[in-house]
Amino acid sequence: MTDHLTPSLHATISGKVQGVYFRAWVYDQAASLGLVGWVRNLADGKVEVLAQGTPEALAAFKERLPQGSPLSRVDTVAAAMIEYDNAYTAFAIRS
Repeated sequence: MTDHLTPSLHATISGKVQGVYFRAWVYDQAASLGLVGWVRNLADGKVEVLAQGTPEALAAFKERLPQGSPLSRVDTVAAAMIEYDNAYTAFAIRS
């Protein structure tokens, strides 16, 4: 059996993105686009996202990330398409 790699969008978002409902906002954006994967806070104050879905949905998601939640302030979004070794079936907020 060969390992299956799933095209995925991996992003790290910096700015005022913790404690401002940013992860919940990312979850809502992902759900509205039919994406699966996860979002989590990082110890350095950034937020990390891994999303999987159609190329069109991933492109739309990437365009939305700089907007952020109403209370957040997004300074930078470092995003790249990667081949990830796990395929998800839902989108989750991780702690």
